[in-house]
Amino acid sequence: MDKIRWHEHGPDELAHYAKAAYDIEYEYPFGWQELEGVHNRTDFDLGRHMEATKKDMRYFDERFDEKFIPYIIETSAGCDRTLLTILVDAYDEVEIKGEKRVFMRISPKVAPIKAAILPLVKKDGMPEYAEKVYDEISKKFKVFYDVAGAVGRRYARMDEAGTPFCITIDGQTLEDDTMTVRDRDTMEQTRMKTAEIIAFLDKEVNG
Repeated sequence: MDKIRWHEHGPDELAHYAKAAYDIEYEYPFGWQELEGVHNRTDFDLGRHMEATKKDMRYFDERFDEKFIPYIIETSAGCDRTLLTILVDAYDEVEIKGEKRVFMRISPKVAPIKAAILPLVKKDGMPEYAEKVYDEISKKFKVFYDVAGAVGRRYARMDEAGTPFCITIDGQTLEDDTMTVRDRDTMEQTRMKTAEIIAFLDKEVNG
């Protein structure tokens, strides 16, 4: 929130139809830039429409027994700049064991991939178990299945892609049906069963 601020347009900045205008600005690495505009267009639009069409555009307010031309409050927010804000805000670099790692700390609510399903090794029935977990969780959430390479490298790939959670199937999984759920930002790992994972993701993603 410390990177968000309001900017009020001065009298010389206002459009001829506007009574007031504000920009919601975000502090990008290259400076403060508009994220969204909010403009009070007064009754300019409907008033001009009334003049051109000779049609009464007034609204009758029963509370005060009077008619008036409604004001229009215009908001303008672009998808591109919103996405850029999310990416800039999420980008982080961390040095781990002498190696620079990139983390995209995207909120689970907007992360394109909510979780990754990772069998620890490609044997002992772990991939088959992981595929079943993938099939179950993917009914409700966008998840990614990855079996290529060491699990540490797979964690790193998911961190870089902004995936908030990694679900790892290991030897203990085959014994008690629990898997480790790794949090991208805290690195904490908690063992859960499939139903618990679905409930956990629902809370994190949908609040």
